[in-house]
Amino acid sequence: MAPRTSSKKSSPAPKASRSINVDALAARAKDMLSLIGEDITREGLLDTPQRHAKALQFLTSGYHADIDRIVGRALFKEDSSEIVIVRDIEVFSLCEHHLLPFYGKAHIAYIPNGKIIGLSKIPRVLDVFARRLQVQERITTQVSEELMRILKPHGVAVVIEAFHMCMMMRGVEKQGSSTITSSMRGVFRTDPTTRQELMHLLNGLKSSR
Repeated sequence: MAPRTSSKKSSPAPKASRSINVDALAARAKDMLSLIGEDITREGLLDTPQRHAKALQFLTSGYHADIDRIVGRALFKEDSSEIVIVRDIEVFSLCEHHLLPFYGKAHIAYIPNGKIIGLSKIPRVLDVFARRLQVQERITTQVSEELMRILKPHGVAVVIEAFHMCMMMRGVEKQGSSTITSSMRGVFRTDPTTRQELMHLLNGLKSSR
């Protein structure tokens, strides 16, 4: 079964107006540890609030990232109009509903329209959106929209398969289930033949491993 293709345009993620105050966040983490019944004076927890604050600062750094600066000059004129795929990109994010991680692989493809992007920039664009409080559906759409903006290609496709700790550690506790989302733009949405070629390539590469 092919991944579903979303036709909804995502609402833009909020931009934080300032960087995180690590000391203030550490103080809140200390309060949280006390509220769940922990002894915040024991050795193992003495530095935990500060570690937690620094970890959250990194995991939400996408709010403060400038994608145009990240891409920089890594856009190049090129006549190629064949499908370009970067697959098996590791993705890690925090579910905005429970603040628990979800993780998996992203496969990102585009068809150039006179311009290509340095391949390492594609995972970096993904990371900008993954390092925010997120839902998988939104990341998938945001990455495809941003690559359409940057490259103005014939089409962009983003497919993400991820495992959600909010399903695995709590709730239904289903460790083997994964979630697949896709976002198709341009010819990947309008031309069934092009979309089928992409899925054939992705499935063929997967089966050859």
